[in-house]
Amino acid sequence: MSHKPKIYIIDVTNRDGVQTSRICLSKLEKTMINLYMDKMGVFQSEFGFPVTRHETNYLNANLELAKKGGFSYIRLSGWLRATREDVKTAFKLVPDLKHMNLSISTSDQMIMHKFKGKLDHATVIKEMTDAVRDARKAGAESIGVNAEDASRTRIDYLIEFARAAKEAGADRIRYCDTLGCDTPFSIYERIKLLTEEVGLPVEIHCHNDLGLVVANSIAGAKAACDSGQDAYINTCVNGMGERAGNADLVSVILAVKYGCGMQDYRLDEKIDLKMAWKVSKYASYAFGVPIPINQPGVGSNAFAHESGIHADGALKDRRNYELYDYEELGRGEPEIIETGRKITAGEYSGIKGFRNVYEKLEVVFQNDAEASEVLELVRYANVHNQKPLVDDELKFIAAYPDIAHKIFTMSP
Repeated sequence: MSHKPKIYIIDVTNRDGVQTSRICLSKLEKTMINLYMDKMGVFQSEFGFPVTRHETNYLNANLELAKKGGFSYIRLSGWLRATREDVKTAFKLVPDLKHMNLSISTSDQMIMHKFKGKLDHATVIKEMTDAVRDARKAGAESIGVNAEDASRTRIDYLIEFARAAKEAGADRIRYCDTLGCDTPFSIYERIKLLTEEVGLPVEIHCHNDLGLVVANSIAGAKAACDSGQDAYINTCVNGMGERAGNADLVSVILAVKYGCGMQDYRLDEKIDLKMAWKVSKYASYAFGVPIPINQPGVGSNAFAHESGIHADGALKDRRNYELYDYEELGRGEPEIIETGRKITAGEYSGIKGFRNVYEKLEVVFQNDAEASEVLELVRYANVHNQKPLVDDELKFIAAYPDIAHKIFTMSP
């Protein structure tokens, strides 16, 4: 085989993760997620919805940040419905958009009971192919086509749909286990057949309704690679996502690196697990959702031993009861909590307290005017987030005040 397939990560925290009921991220928090993903070596972030008006300034600001060198590797992609209208609107509102996924339902259940006669199987394919061709003409550099509810789609129709997407110019097909009903056995067989018949790289987008999301994601990626195609696993930080969530970013990476039988499969070499602890902690703070104590890799009990036999074994040789090292995930450093005087920067901060905060961060302003400008932005950022800013957010605002200004601005 001339091409050795590889497994890439496409994180969808800023698209599917924020669709989790009853929680949200601010535009600054979404930007920080993009920055952390870039440092972690994630291939692509699905950073938002180009046709949703309150996303416009944030999306354009992040693309401008990319032009300024704020990201070193990651690609920023938008999610659209697979319609010509969405494609037209997306490029009107976000002209520099280069990467996207176009989504449409493909199962009999959804075609009959969601579209309610508006579309049939033939027109679903026509809508999708028209959208792909329009997106390519408008300047899209990469296009993924989403088969929503692929796991409940008749395999012959799914193959027909994917072939049409390929012929129209799509780069990948996204196999969506929208209801999380697949098992590792079913998704392997279906994706292997799909890739062998169509010859396109596959994105694996799974949900956790049956608790199988990571297993399904790995099985789907294995099937694509076994067929000679690259695999792109969709993840969310800390397993956020609709209903029971999406595949957890850290768990997926650990499963590829350390899962039995996965040693011959190539994970994107840019992935840096040392960012795992920082990314997971930040997302937990931003979402306001604690990390479960038994979360793989980053939970507080992930490296905790109490049983006498386990503690004794771990002390003798960590490999007795630890599959991987906590240092590999960026853990092990003590966390310092201030118990004395604490000066913070908030929406009502004055210049002296504000400068004290930035001095501790070793950020130096050129003059008072620059300090005053950043102070005003920090005030707005606190209103924007509705929670105290973390150090990295404060540093980002000081480094990119113009970008921050655009992120905080919405025009109804």
